[in-house]
Formats: sequence, structure tokens, C-alpha cells
Amino acid sequence: MTGAQAERSWFGQPPGLTILFLTNMWEQFSYFGMRALLVYYMTRQLMLGQGQASFVYGAYTACAYFTPIVGGVVADRWLGKRRAVTIGASVMAAGHFMMAFEPLFYLALATIALGNGLFLPSLPSQINDLYAPGDPRRGWAYNVYYVGINIGGFLAPLICGTLGEIYGWHYGFGAAGIGMFAGLAIYLLGQKHLPSEQVAPIVVQDGMTVSAGNNRQLWLVLAAVGLCVTIFRGAYEQVGNTVALWAGNGVDRSVGDVAIPMTWFQSLNPLLVMLLTPPLLALWRRQAAAGRDGAPARRMAQGALLVGLAYVLLALVAWQAGERQAAWLWLALFFLIFTVGELFILPSGLGLFARLAPPRLGATTVAAWYLTIFAGSLSAGLVGTLWSHMAHGSYFVLLAALACLAAILLRLLDPAIRRIDRNWTDK
Repeated sequence: MTGAQAERSWFGQPPGLTILFLTNMWEQFSYFGMRALLVYYMTRQLMLGQGQASFVYGAYTACAYFTPIVGGVVADRWLGKRRAVTIGASVMAAGHFMMAFEPLFYLALATIALGNGLFLPSLPSQINDLYAPGDPRRGWAYNVYYVGINIGGFLAPLICGTLGEIYGWHYGFGAAGIGMFAGLAIYLLGQKHLPSEQVAPIVVQDGMTVSAGNNRQLWLVLAAVGLCVTIFRGAYEQVGNTVALWAGNGVDRSVGDVAIPMTWFQSLNPLLVMLLTPPLLALWRRQAAAGRDGAPARRMAQGALLVGLAYVLLALVAWQAGERQAAWLWLALFFLIFTVGELFILPSGLGLFARLAPPRLGATTVAAWYLTIFAGSLSAGLVGTLWSHMAHGSYFVLLAALACLAAILLRLLDPAIRRIDRNWTDK
């Protein structure tokens, strides 16, 4: 057993994963806290129209995932991953506090997006460096890391959303800024557990040198996966956009004499991620031990189909309710199916990109994963503008169709991904 394997901490993983886990948890608290308030703030405080608010929401989330493309290159070539995380977190915290001042609204969004560009690709790209080559724990690390994302996402609407809805929007945005500072502090205090930033050696496989420029097939396959995920996210990202609007107006949120706050429903998704991840990991381990197929493309396709099924459920509920409000339990069931699908596709996709990263291009390759989120978020903003022009049931059918299209394309890519994965996973 290597020294890295002898150190055990979170779920039997290296202590450095706990530091990255907690840092990302608080960053996601700040992101989801602001996101939970954003559409409501624009439509109720700034008095923007629904179409304009949806487009701004989509444009912001798109930019937040476009800047990592540049930030990943900057981190790999000049700053290094640690320094990029530190600078990025500081800039994002400043942007979140700027959100507390209405005249700085658009400047604050731009500041957060810029800081995110350095932070986002540099943090998860350090996970692979925690493990020796061939360490079997590496395959599950991204699912554990994904739980940290969702703990932050669970707490954010409850804290930031409640503060914003009850006491004032700016209090919610300020709480998001405090969360970002907490993540930065944890990262700085945990430096000794993080991987050293050494230049990775060039790896030789089958007598050929593997470098950034000589495996065109790898980049083509990653681009194809990225296109599928872009289509998928056009439907997935509606949870914080049009689904949130439907929850606010089309759902009966009463429990006795108490009305459930709108933003609390956005905590259902991360809560279910935390509850469902351990049994899913146990299931996948048993399947792997039994020699059953655990190919990433097939798993991702299954996840996209489940998300499509969740939107079919919303379409049926919306058609059944008509002009009446639907019971909130249907929305809870939607989130249950939706979350299972998410756990099949998104951690698998991030892990695939990070695992196949060529030497010395870890942050850049992870940034390419976030490019798919950029494109998907932009398309989600455009799809969101259709909300006011379609019957709600028909709109949810459209979202289901997008998710199912992504599933079909991912399934067709399975053979190519298997070939690439076999050649690169032992590097």
C-alpha cells in the first residue's frame, strides 16, 4: 500500500479530498444561494419581464461556465492550481457582496463569473493528483466530491433563500458572500493535505508518447460527449429557472396553515443527492464485483432518460391540474426521479473528463467539461424564453424530448468512449 493509500479520511479517501470537498461545498453554497434568489430578485425587485429575466439568468450561468475555459489554461500554464483557486475564491466573494447593492447588479454578476473562471477548473482537477496510478478509490472520488457540491446546494436555499424572501434580498446575497469566504479559509488552512504541483511526466503507452497534441481521437470523443451534455443541460438547468417559476405560481405549497417557501423546493435536489449517493455507490460496487457493465456512457444515457421521465411526470401533472394549482407532493416526486438521473450522468461526466486529461492539462481538460455547462446554460436560457409562449404541459414535454435526445446520442457514443477509456485510465 502506498503512502497515499495509507492515509484515510472521508469515506476511506485521502484527507486532501475532504479539503477539496469542503471548499467546494461552501463555494456551491454561495453559488446556489445566489441562484435561488436570482430569478425572483429580477422579477420582483428589479421588475424585469419574465422573458428578460430568464435570458439574464441563462446568460449569467453560461458566462460562469465559459470563463473556466480561459481560467483552466491560465492555471495550467502560469498561476498553478492552488493560486488560481485562492484568487478566484477572493474575487467571487467580492462579487457576492456587491450583489447587496442594486446599482452594482450586472457588475456583480460579471465579477462572480470572472472569479469562477479561475476557481472552478482548478479545484476538481486536483483530485486525480491525490492518488497513485491504479488506485481503485479514484473511480469513486468524484461521486464523493459531488456530495459536497450538493450539501452546499441543499443549505443555500434554506439559508440564503429564507433570508432573501423574509428579510430582504440583499441579506440573502450577503450570506452567499460569507459562504464563499468560509470555503477560501478551509482551502488555505488545509494546504498541507493537498497534492504538490509538480510537472506531470509524459506517459508512454504502447510505444507511443501521449501528449496534448497527438491524440485527436480523445478530443473528438470528449467533444462529442460535450455536445450530448449541452443538449441535456438545456433541460436540466430549468430547475432553477422555469421549474422554479412553476413552483411559485402553479403549485399549492400549503401544509396545513403554513406555506412552504418557494426557494425550499430547490433544496430537495441536493438533499436527495446526499441521501441517494451512498446506496447508489453500494449498488455500483456490487455490480462491478459481479462483472456487470458499468460503462460511463451507458450510465450517463440512463441518467438522461430518467431526467426525461421526470419532465414527462411534470407534463402530466400540469395537464391534469389545468388552471388549478398542483399538489406539492408531485413536485417532490419529480425531484426524486430527476435526482437519480442526475447522479447517473453528471458525476460520471466530470469524472470521465478528469480521468482522461492528458498530462499537464488537468485544469484545461476539466475546463472543457465546464464548457459544456456554459453552452448548455446558454441554451437553457433560450429555451426558458419559451415558457411564456407555450402551455406548461407542452413545455415540459419539450424538456423531456431534449433529455431523451441526449440519452440516445450518449448510447451511440458508448463504443468509442470504451476504446478511449481503456487506453487512458491507467495512465
